[in-house]
Amino acid sequence: MDSFFIRYRNLLVLLAILVAQIVGLAVQVRRPADSRGSLDPKDSSGVRLIRLWAESLVSPAEQGIHYSKLGLEGMWLNYLNLRHVREQNQDLQKTIGRLQLEQAALLEDARQGQRLQALLDFQQKYIYATLPAQAIGSSGSDQSRVFYLDKGSSDGLKPDMAVITADGIVGKVRDVFPRTAQVLVINDQTSGAGVILETTRIRGILRGDAAGHLEIVGILADQRIQPGEKVLTAGGDLIFPRGLPVGVVEKVVRDPDRDSFIDIIVKPAAHIDRLDEVLVVTSTEPRFSPQEQQDLATSENLKGAEAEAIKEQAKASQIMAERLPGLIDPNLPPDQQPLLDTSNPNPVAHPPAALHPDRFSPGVPAQAAPDTQGSSKPAEPATSPREKQDVAPVGKNGAIAPGTGPKPASKPAHPPKPVRNP
Repeated sequence: MDSFFIRYRNLLVLLAILVAQIVGLAVQVRRPADSRGSLDPKDSSGVRLIRLWAESLVSPAEQGIHYSKLGLEGMWLNYLNLRHVREQNQDLQKTIGRLQLEQAALLEDARQGQRLQALLDFQQKYIYATLPAQAIGSSGSDQSRVFYLDKGSSDGLKPDMAVITADGIVGKVRDVFPRTAQVLVINDQTSGAGVILETTRIRGILRGDAAGHLEIVGILADQRIQPGEKVLTAGGDLIFPRGLPVGVVEKVVRDPDRDSFIDIIVKPAAHIDRLDEVLVVTSTEPRFSPQEQQDLATSENLKGAEAEAIKEQAKASQIMAERLPGLIDPNLPPDQQPLLDTSNPNPVAHPPAALHPDRFSPGVPAQAAPDTQGSSKPAEPATSPREKQDVAPVGKNGAIAPGTGPKPASKPAHPPKPVRNP
């Protein structure tokens, strides 16, 4: 080391002097005003050259170190430190899928809860006894519209029981097995139900067609039937109770085979294409709530009290009738009883014949009309047959013929008036 400085001593001294001189010049000389060499825009135009040179010398290395640091940080954060991100991403995807399934399950449970709540409310308010059941399968054929229930004969189901929902009727039980039952839907071609229109009170038979549509057949054309009218069960088929909703009238079409008849297309009230929970009507005997049963008991008690009062009145009337004289004579046959006597106890007597009748007496003819000569002859007074028998014939001399005198009477008869000759 000493030999190097000794050997190049003069050169090193010269270099040191030159460096000192340059540094001195750089310290003394300032950068021109129009110089663009400064890297710092905040530097004024009077920056010394030593600072400018030092900045120009240090800045590239500083920038290189800075960008290298950024590159290393990016590599660390975006690659080296993300070696477990794939596993975390898979875990997150699984969590998202599980949460989505749970959300769908909760949503389905909420909808099922709403349906069950509506079904329970309807079951509690419905007057007949019902059994809830779950739809577990269908026939799988478009020609046969049936589905299966998870209840059977062990639960009390029997054929021809009505199957309904809170919205309307669904069908009837066709076949019953120990644990399951088969239901025939109302839109099947072999199904049917007696229905009545709510407003017009027209009755008909509800059936399904080949396409699964509901229609009422065999109805005479009537202009009162309009779309939107409600259709209810009539109760005449002995399967569906009376008054259950069936649907609404969708449209009215002419019967292609009979001109005077129409077919009514009905939109069903129940969602028969997507059934989950249904009710089976197990009994048509009315059932009542405790309050209604209490009201019925009170009514029966009042009715019993009224019946007892009526019985007491009837008994008192019977006792009074026994004490009063009767209208039935036990000594007479039934056809001669006083109640059966139709004779008049007070007949109306005819008036006796007049002793001296005149023109105002009943049964006397009117006076004779005057003759053509203008002379009038007084009409002879009408006499009764009895008076005719009492009057004897008069001779020319006015004497009474022998043997023809009047018969003795309780009252003497008046002699007849002489007849004047004209």
